[in-house]
Amino acid sequence: MSDAAQIYPLGLQVAGRLVVVVGGGPVAARRVRSLLDAGARVRVVAPHAVLGEQGIAVASESSDDEPQPGTVEWVRREYRSGDLDGAWLAHTATGSAATDQQVADDAERARIFCVTAGDASVGSAWVPAVARTTLTDGAEVTVAVTAGRDPRRARAIRDAVAGQLQSGAMPLRRQRPRGGAGADGSVPGRVWLVGGGPGDTGLITARGRAVLAQADVVVVDRLGPRALLDELAPEVEVIDVGKTSGNHPVPQHEINALLVQHAKAGRDVVRLKGGDPYVFGRGGEELAACRAADVEVEVVPGVTSAVSVPAAVGIPVTHRGVARGFSVLTGHDGAAQVPGGPDHTLVLLMGVTHLADTAAALITADRPADTPAAVVEDGYGPRQRVTIGTLATIAARAAAANVKPPAIIVIGDVVRLSPSWPPL
Repeated sequence: MSDAAQIYPLGLQVAGRLVVVVGGGPVAARRVRSLLDAGARVRVVAPHAVLGEQGIAVASESSDDEPQPGTVEWVRREYRSGDLDGAWLAHTATGSAATDQQVADDAERARIFCVTAGDASVGSAWVPAVARTTLTDGAEVTVAVTAGRDPRRARAIRDAVAGQLQSGAMPLRRQRPRGGAGADGSVPGRVWLVGGGPGDTGLITARGRAVLAQADVVVVDRLGPRALLDELAPEVEVIDVGKTSGNHPVPQHEINALLVQHAKAGRDVVRLKGGDPYVFGRGGEELAACRAADVEVEVVPGVTSAVSVPAAVGIPVTHRGVARGFSVLTGHDGAAQVPGGPDHTLVLLMGVTHLADTAAALITADRPADTPAAVVEDGYGPRQRVTIGTLATIAARAAAANVKPPAIIVIGDVVRLSPSWPPL
């Protein structure tokens, strides 16, 4: 039978229990720090130690006193048989094979598990490479990796797994009902309002992807990164509330009610939106509805399409010497009331239907008819396309090109920086 097959992986609850660390070098100090973080009472036996250099507080120099959690008792001498009395666990990292062997032998006779840093085969226990990740519901996932006594390989595997956990690429949903029910027996879930970015799955934030991986219910918009839905477990309920121009099958008040209803039923709910929840995403309304219903809610910001979609076709919304600021409006707002000339960029969302009227209204003495304009369709999507013109021509050019929503309209001198400028 291999050594790996003989290992029985186990998590130890050492809080409040005595652990003896023999040795005072950097390796021993790292073990002491980890044990203190776990709440253990720690006794160090070593003539010299780097505890102070590592910021570890020493409470006593006498083995007659019991070390308290958060501090270390330091016995300043060489190890002696009997120093493990009362211990639940021993670590030895002296750099002396003979001393480490003596500690391991004493531990074996006392039926105390012993970790030996110098030669793992001498001890009866091993310290794995550990990563702890706190999930968005407060649960802590601990990953412990052993790799055939190859610590570097174990650390590499640990880091890879931890990265996958943090990114939401691994299955993170609760499988057991949430504990801690209130007096009425109900255990409410929570709501995350997640900005999914412009639709590309790589442009959702790491936190957005992580909370999506833990959702029981996903209420999704048409412009969210819908490809991520394919990665969800089959039991996750997906509710499509997508809107198109002039067609809002699920009114906003019903969306608000859905979020509250599912959270009150004990489910974790992700409201997955395109762009950012607070940039014409009705995020503020949904936040208020959840708070009014005493539902825990968090906003996870996203990459707004107002900036990212123009960038996809090489148009910055600001550029030194070209544009010093920008405004973001919806196409049905009073765009003509926005001050500024071609050096102040206008970004219009949901403006394709009324583009002709909007473009005509925007022509002023400060913003002439030859002000550059662009319409970017389906940013980051399979139909991505840019149509270039001026305020005087953009509506006709868009109509000739049969431009379809979703699209972002950019008006101002920054359009000249597009690789598609000048218009044909």
